[in-house]
Amino acid sequence: MAVNAAFIPVDSLRRNFAEAKAGMRPKEAIEESNRCLYCYDAPCIKACPTGINIPSFIKKIASGNMKGSARAIMDANPVGATCSRVCPTEELCEGACVLNHSSKPIMIGSLQRYATDWAIKNDQNLFAAGQSNGKSVAIIGGGPAGLSAARELARFGFAVTIFEAKEQAGGLDTYGIVSFRLPQSISVWEVEQVRKLGVDIRTNTKVGVDIQAEELLEQYDAVVLAIGMSKVPDLGIEGEQLTGVYDAIDFVEATKTELSTDFIGKRIAVIGAGNTAIDAATCSVRLGAANVKMVYRRTREEMTAYDFEFEFAKQEGVEFVWLSAPSKIIGDADGSVKALECVEMRLEAAGDGGRRKPVPVEGSTFLLEVDAVIKAIGQTRYKPLIEQLGIQNKRGIVTVNTETYQTSNPRIYAAGDVIFGEGQGEAMVVSAAQQGKLAAYSIYNTLSAGRGRYG
Repeated sequence: MAVNAAFIPVDSLRRNFAEAKAGMRPKEAIEESNRCLYCYDAPCIKACPTGINIPSFIKKIASGNMKGSARAIMDANPVGATCSRVCPTEELCEGACVLNHSSKPIMIGSLQRYATDWAIKNDQNLFAAGQSNGKSVAIIGGGPAGLSAARELARFGFAVTIFEAKEQAGGLDTYGIVSFRLPQSISVWEVEQVRKLGVDIRTNTKVGVDIQAEELLEQYDAVVLAIGMSKVPDLGIEGEQLTGVYDAIDFVEATKTELSTDFIGKRIAVIGAGNTAIDAATCSVRLGAANVKMVYRRTREEMTAYDFEFEFAKQEGVEFVWLSAPSKIIGDADGSVKALECVEMRLEAAGDGGRRKPVPVEGSTFLLEVDAVIKAIGQTRYKPLIEQLGIQNKRGIVTVNTETYQTSNPRIYAAGDVIFGEGQGEAMVVSAAQQGKLAAYSIYNTLSAGRGRYG
């Protein structure tokens, strides 16, 4: 029997978008922190892309020094509160914990969340700006990489301006991760930690539209490009123009501001198997969809979503249609989605030794009856802006010196998803944060050595 969305209050959906995992209680946090061996040459530190001194922050929790613990985390990782929720800790710090060999690893991510949640709840300002050095830096993009670069540069005494196209800074953390995994308030707090250092964050400002790239190069000593990636590309199949076909990035972002009852009782197909696809699928479930299927042209082994994301999706009731690729979106007389035509695939070894290549199986077409299709097959690049800056790139992936993060224009640096791809960089929030930090250190070293425009 169909569900009438008119009888489902939005407030009930809002409860579905409350944070899914509860934080640690004080007694639990103390007990867990006291399990830590406080290793001298801790492998967990080496496994963290931002190099958080994990034994130190855990020991501070055990001794009751909560501000010191939060400061130790955020000093290394300017988006450490976000990362405590979204990092694949079982692959990074927890995966390297020496206790894996004898019992179970320390719950590093949960302890990191406990300390940073304390700082948020108690409205702590953890850092101060450095004495002015008379130099200035423009940062294009206010996501994890941009915020990290801005935070470090402000502590070095630079005058920093972030140019952010959206209404709020925070990038992926503010808009692109579902609320029940990362409440928007967490990202907003991290943004405010940066703003309180005197960083000028100009929102609703698009470089290339509201201000030209050449103006930034004229007005600032250095520029950091941290624009991330753009929309989901087209599938390239018939029917993409139908009502009920969504871009996963836009779809998840919309749930951050307003929840719709349109998905209640509906059948949804999500195309793709990355972290954004998982977010779109689990969002659909929590918006009341009756059935959600993820359609992927490869197998479970090839999917790019983190293991914990995959497990979460299964727990939410998401179904997986492996080795299947969409070939047509079929509409009804009103121009709305009514079915997804797919073709079965098989995997062949790649000639270059890379990922196995999906190949259609002849005569294997089948239909999935669905009411909406969400595209989540990666993201496109902001090529017009990159071309306006005149820097070297490969299909929109900016080329950098991996030691200095300088682009082909030595006054322009780049970090985050804008440099991910072609074997360069990693698509993780924590990696973007580290790249932003390293770009800031490089700018400091260059301009402080007298090689800057005003040197």
